[in-house]
Amino acid sequence: MSLTVAVQMDPIEIVNIGGDSTFALMLAAQARGHTLWHYLSTDLSYVDGRVRARARPLTVARPDPAVGGAHFRWTGDAAVVDLGRDTDVVLMRQDPPFDMAYITATHLLERCQGETLVVNDPAEVRNAPEKLFVLGFPDLMPPTMVTRSLTDAQAFRDEHGAIVVKPLYGNAGSAVFHIGPTDANLPALVELFADVWREPFMVQKFLPDVSAGDKRIVLVDGVATGAINRRPKTGEIRSNLAAGGAAEAAMLTPREDEICAAIGPELARRGLIFVGIDVIAGYLTEINVTSPTGIVAIDRFNGSDTPKAIWDAIEARVGR
Repeated sequence: MSLTVAVQMDPIEIVNIGGDSTFALMLAAQARGHTLWHYLSTDLSYVDGRVRARARPLTVARPDPAVGGAHFRWTGDAAVVDLGRDTDVVLMRQDPPFDMAYITATHLLERCQGETLVVNDPAEVRNAPEKLFVLGFPDLMPPTMVTRSLTDAQAFRDEHGAIVVKPLYGNAGSAVFHIGPTDANLPALVELFADVWREPFMVQKFLPDVSAGDKRIVLVDGVATGAINRRPKTGEIRSNLAAGGAAEAAMLTPREDEICAAIGPELARRGLIFVGIDVIAGYLTEINVTSPTGIVAIDRFNGSDTPKAIWDAIEARVGR
């Protein structure tokens, strides 16, 4: 089946084609004969009951490093596309932050669900921010608190020792702090978080095994398809690749299989087709549904084809 696919993402001109998951999905879609359109979230509009986007058709390619060349080519002028009537699939793939602009985009795209397939389901993306969705699985998580209270944070540290403090809506490892059992910076850090963010923050028991890596596991329609281990650089606790972490091959442990089996059916039920979870020392720490990454590295290490699995799942849902 040939599909028309609109990709809501960041500017195509600046993507890192060597590791970008969205670009890998676009290449796979094109190889299947699907037509691609690109637009930014700021190009969305709602007019007379219809959700539209000013988009441009394009083709993508992975240039030969020895030869060079462009990684994309516009194949037509910008046009206003009715996302419900003119497309079969919308990939919602712009990067966080998960702010009101992001939430507004989910509300708009929800208006065309049922006419076209939006991946991931926009209502469920809105209802499943990474660090809050995971709270639905407390038995799989490390000891965790969400609070704005210094007194509560201090009591939590007294109980658990070293802690990690992070904003609820951060991404790529930004503003993640390791606070030791006697670190006098906790009061100042809580004050800083209160000044910068209106939301509560998350406090978790520090897991020393993070030095051995933070495993990113990808689930497609609720089924685990592969993983990589992301090892933090020396002197860091953050293992995100964007924060300097190094990727290495990884297999799933029995505990990680158990985690995937526990959350997989719920992900599939919610229409969260492409999800990346983070696991440290057998504990589930985040469920990433907004714009998951890591499939290029997973496929490079494992010889797998995650874009194929994702498009198989998308085509199966479109064909229902």
